[in-house]
Amino acid sequence: MRDADPFIRRLERDAVIWAALATAAALAIRPGQLGLAAGIVGGGILALTSLWAIRSSVDALLSRLAPSTVPAPTDGSEDGPARAGAGIAVKVAGRYALLALGGYVMIVRLRLHAIGVLIGASSLVAAASFEAVRVLRRS
Repeated sequence: MRDADPFIRRLERDAVIWAALATAAALAIRPGQLGLAAGIVGGGILALTSLWAIRSSVDALLSRLAPSTVPAPTDGSEDGPARAGAGIAVKVAGRYALLALGGYVMIVRLRLHAIGVLIGASSLVAAASFEAVRVLRRS
């Protein structure tokens, strides 16, 4: 995969910073509840995994839509765009199924605090909010 643009890198960095600060705050406020801090870390991992899934899906879709420099086969063996689109849809659904499974394992099997997972999973939303404030301040 090609290198992410600076905006995506800032979002990733800010999301990691948000999750780290929230984890530190959870440890400071409730030192006896390690499940809360671990849930924040787990939710942050889920959020960044979701961002990766979205980025790779969009990159795959754009590569299918971009005109190819390789000549198309003339023997009638071309699969067609519908089959390629279905393959991308299956991959997207599979990635989100794995994210749901990860959330289930974190909350039910590892018994991480559900609110902690929610706080960690909101790290990308917090990062996007910080980025919006930065843009508004510049203009």
